[in-house]
Amino acid sequence: MAPGNGLKVLVCGASIAGPTVGYWLTEYGFDVEIVERSSEVRGGGYPIDLRGSAMDVAERMGMSEALREAHLDIGKLTLFDGQGETVLSVNPEQFSGGSRGHDVEVPRGDLAKLLYDRTRDRCTYYFNDHVIALNDRGGEVEVEFASGRRGCYAYVIGADGLHSATRQFIFGDEAAFIRHLGFFFVGFTLPNDFGLDREQQVFSTVGRMAGLSSVRGRERITALLTMALDAMPTSDERDPDVQRERFRALFSQDKWHIPRLLEALDQADDLYLDTVSQIRMPSWSKGRIALVGDAAYAPSFVTGQGSSLALIGAYVLAGELSRHAEDPQAAFAAYDAEYRPFAEANQNLVGKGWQFIPADVESERQRNERLRSSGLPAAPAEQKRAIHNGIKIKDYHADS
Repeated sequence: MAPGNGLKVLVCGASIAGPTVGYWLTEYGFDVEIVERSSEVRGGGYPIDLRGSAMDVAERMGMSEALREAHLDIGKLTLFDGQGETVLSVNPEQFSGGSRGHDVEVPRGDLAKLLYDRTRDRCTYYFNDHVIALNDRGGEVEVEFASGRRGCYAYVIGADGLHSATRQFIFGDEAAFIRHLGFFFVGFTLPNDFGLDREQQVFSTVGRMAGLSSVRGRERITALLTMALDAMPTSDERDPDVQRERFRALFSQDKWHIPRLLEALDQADDLYLDTVSQIRMPSWSKGRIALVGDAAYAPSFVTGQGSSLALIGAYVLAGELSRHAEDPQAAFAAYDAEYRPFAEANQNLVGKGWQFIPADVESERQRNERLRSSGLPAAPAEQKRAIHNGIKIKDYHADS
């Protein structure tokens, strides 16, 4: 019999990590349910990257061809200073450390749909529902859902994002684990009135940044406004109207495309806003419950590695469960030992500061002068690529 022996596993979250861990658990003989608070798999969204070892996982899932078809193939990234003047224009991989021809950038919703299509017939999905109580009894986990449904599972996997409810159930308030990087962002879409085609543009000055990303053949583009904050907003201050006002006040005197972006900010009905934050935890599991993806080790979009970490982490977690199906302590200890060095190395890509939001006028001047005179040094991109490829993707089937 397969290593999973038909053991029931509940996965909370149907974005990236959830369907990926569901795919691999069913591959190893587990019986998987995936519960998702939303009414369906969410489409659209900002572009995300899959880099390095994540593409090895995608290859093993038979997704490489589909991902390359969906690849945005952004050809140019242009950086503008506070006056709207061009600082430099380069291939985006010079910033990201991506490998052209190997890594891909796709709309987040496209990746989520691709993962759903690969798991809809092997996992049981429950949309419009979520967990309201967990009781780990040692030999199984009793679960109560908002719908009134109840169930018992050998394992529960929290793949429910930065503000994971599963994490809160078993570890307590997120304040103990969230590490704010000092920025707050708002993302939305707007009509492509700028004539952009497979291009990214970034306006960057002291304390703030605005970015545009265009997708080939699509009439709408993605905008991202980010501000530096000493103190992160309280829950009340995260109200969209409060944040709209803050961004308007901060960017109101800026040039470039900023007036058009502020107008679109007021009109947007697909607003997404949050802190730029990481999750740092000493343990990703407790008893028969474990976390994966952003719920366990969100690196923040500053690293560009959130989806890659989710994909690879889900693969490793499922693989270690296949090796230790009846022993949660051994499975989760192996998951931690195998994956933590890679996850933390990617989180540490943030380093000190962020060149897209300079801290002061002098930092901005020095950055712009360096970039205008000599462009980007090759070493940082090479170092990033080494980290992106810093984990060997095991063949867990060999032990099945």
